[in-house]
Amino acid sequence: MPTQFNHLNQFNDHVNYLTLENITKSYGEKTLFRNVNLQVNKGQKVALIAKNGSGKTTLMRVIAGTEPGEGENAKIQFRKDIRIGYLPQEPEFHPSHNALDAVFDSDTETIKAIRRYELALLHPNDEQELQAALSRMDDLKAWDYESKVKEILFKLRITNLEQPVTTLSGGQKKRLALAKLLIEEPEFLILDEPTNHLDLDMIEWLEVYLKQPNLTLFMVTHDRYFMERICDNILELDRGELYKYTGGYKDFLEKRALRLENEAIELDKTQKVYKKELEWMRRMPQARSTKANARIDRFYDIEDKASKRLDADAIQIEIKGQRLGGKILELHYVSKAYGDLKLVKDFHYKFKKGEKVGIVGKNGVGKTTFLHMLTGEERPDTGRVIPGETVVFGYYTQEGINLGGSDKRMIDFIKDIAEYIPLDKGQKLTAASLLERFLFTREQQQVYISQLSGGERRRLYLLSILMRNPNFLILDEPTNDLDVMTLNVLEEWLQEFPGCVVIVSHDRFLLDKLCDHLFVFEGNGQIKDYNGRYMDYRAEQVEREREMKQQQAIAPATKAAEQAPAPVRTTASGLTNKEKNELKKLEREIAELEERKAKLHEKFTQTNLSLADIDKMTKELQQVESSLEEKEMRWLELSDM
Repeated sequence: MPTQFNHLNQFNDHVNYLTLENITKSYGEKTLFRNVNLQVNKGQKVALIAKNGSGKTTLMRVIAGTEPGEGENAKIQFRKDIRIGYLPQEPEFHPSHNALDAVFDSDTETIKAIRRYELALLHPNDEQELQAALSRMDDLKAWDYESKVKEILFKLRITNLEQPVTTLSGGQKKRLALAKLLIEEPEFLILDEPTNHLDLDMIEWLEVYLKQPNLTLFMVTHDRYFMERICDNILELDRGELYKYTGGYKDFLEKRALRLENEAIELDKTQKVYKKELEWMRRMPQARSTKANARIDRFYDIEDKASKRLDADAIQIEIKGQRLGGKILELHYVSKAYGDLKLVKDFHYKFKKGEKVGIVGKNGVGKTTFLHMLTGEERPDTGRVIPGETVVFGYYTQEGINLGGSDKRMIDFIKDIAEYIPLDKGQKLTAASLLERFLFTREQQQVYISQLSGGERRRLYLLSILMRNPNFLILDEPTNDLDVMTLNVLEEWLQEFPGCVVIVSHDRFLLDKLCDHLFVFEGNGQIKDYNGRYMDYRAEQVEREREMKQQQAIAPATKAAEQAPAPVRTTASGLTNKEKNELKKLEREIAELEERKAKLHEKFTQTNLSLADIDKMTKELQQVESSLEEKEMRWLELSDM
């Protein structure tokens, strides 16, 4: 039965925004979830957790209306007149659009006016159109809104508004889609992995933005700090059923452990009852009474519950890595640049056995290029990278599985790497058994890779890297598209991994759990080796920024006082009384203009300026500097006299 989309007209105590009733979704014989019921109230921040392939993204699509739900009397009810925004995992744009068209693609008059204004600024020679755009902005009183738009674009580093969307990377498209969504200001946001392809600064800014009490949020995310800081409710989709937990991620871990413990106790009781009922079934006489038939029906219900598996959602990683010698990897004063862009400058380091290094820094500062130099895929401009003879790299890239233009069945893809892998004590594990330990059943192993979900492809890719038995792991954003359960198992394994690990990640939870120290890419080729956890580094960075702001607030007045010309004592000779008064007046005016100039320079450092603000301040600064130059020339003239 098709899903019915209705709107709730009545208020309740909590102002209900969304209600799901009896929602089911199947693909062929596989049922992802059955009879799901859910209610989300205004202001709630809800996260959905599940292992890959269990239906997280499908449930989000059903809620967003891009996929139909199923089930008897299935309903999806939204509150009337609320604005709903949906961020898919892989957003798509009209192929003829550029970034400006895509981000301002809206029916809202204010957003249309801002689009027209931004377009006019890109082509300032058309003065008539620029004037018309300015007038429209004035009519709609859109300047405050335009400043907010500028902040969103600036924070998500969307700078080239004329770039065609067809030339954007997957990460750029995700940021563009997120910017478009936030600019539209929906009251109910449905977000599928919103932190993917964002750097740490962007994630922290988005955290603050989404904490606004007027925003209602339903999202899928693997970012556990993000979840903990924002969400007040966690949902878990497990074996087709939806479990609800109040609180953040830490509360979820505690309550889920308690649920699984209770389920295990209940399962043990059910299995004991099942054994007794099975004995009865075996010796049951052929002649059946109505009472016996009812007991038979109950037996099949018990059998179904007794066969339930509680451990089917955890991957098993048994790969140990090859032996690592004394000399591992040495970087001798390496440098790398592309034209004027310096990515690495005179970096020197010798890796030690068993160390785990996190790499952090803004997008575009050279992190991935640095990884390519470690593995020898790129050569440094100067310096040397020297790997030890026993080093076997395992490089998990952001791009994922590369099939070279052809599709393969999962089992064939893994067998191309190895038919089996060695384990401890001379044991071996076949490719098929290894896939099962990564939660791919024998039936699933015959599926083509192109048919896998994003998370399943990443899990298969991780397996393909580990199968090579590396002893030096390089992980570039390993948490993208991996579910929380898989991440927990991966982290536990990495903690015990005897080789070296280098991780580029925006997942602060992962960095804090695993890494001994950080390589912080500060820009302009500078790499700082920070001894400590990421959250310690971030706390120090925030404190430094606070101190700098305090100094910037004090600096203009100090600078104005220092730059103000010292009072000139003159005698009556050479200057008339009128000229002496003029000189004193000029000294006061020059000091005031210097102070005004300093304040304008300080304003230019603000990050939320609109182009209109910048234009206005530039004109004012030009006037101040012109007046200052004129008065200083007159002051020099009088001083000489």
